[in-house]
Amino acid sequence: MKKKRQIVFDTETTGLNKFGLPYIGHRIIEIGAIELINRKFTGKIFHSYLNPNRLISTEAFRIHGISNKFLNNKKSFKEILNKFLKLINGADLIAHNAMFDVNFINYEFSLIDKNIPKIENFCNIIDTLSIARKLFPGKNNSLNSLCKRFEIDKSKRFFHSALVDAKLLSKVYLFMTGGQKFLKFNNEIKLKKKNIENKKILKIIKIIYANKKNILKHNLFFKN
Repeated sequence: MKKKRQIVFDTETTGLNKFGLPYIGHRIIEIGAIELINRKFTGKIFHSYLNPNRLISTEAFRIHGISNKFLNNKKSFKEILNKFLKLINGADLIAHNAMFDVNFINYEFSLIDKNIPKIENFCNIIDTLSIARKLFPGKNNSLNSLCKRFEIDKSKRFFHSALVDAKLLSKVYLFMTGGQKFLKFNNEIKLKKKNIENKKILKIIKIIYANKKNILKHNLFFKN
């Protein structure tokens, strides 16, 4: 049986353009990736902070809390390129709102060498946001919301972090694509809702207990 490699990944960036292509002129400052083989964690992790050689926008800093000062002595994207390519080559790449990350990575490729093929040419891209929208139409399908829905502990997610988010997303992905496990999860949610509704009904219903006089009348009635 051929092993199926999947890389769940996330990126943090210097920011976004409000107009035009969102990634032009901006850079990746963190990559986090988790390897799965045949839907099992292998323990292989890729994580790197990157020096963008440009200022981080105020809006982006509020989201991830990564400063230029912290990144001053970190490697450039070019320095980690070969290691990253070796990791992802031929794998399914899984990300939340995947085209955001894919576009940023392809832009980084183009800044190093125009001849590097786009990532989608040698990897299969899987967008967990698209999967979530099909499973939960009309619902909030952010990573935070999905973690809450699947009861995944996200207490370590103080800020957006590429590695933390990749770890959380890998668990979310396995839940959403787990077949029978997912059906079992849905049944458990329905059961919890039913139990909550039953408890609410019990709170509304006022139970009146019979006194000794009423119990005596009841017993005499059935004896006769």
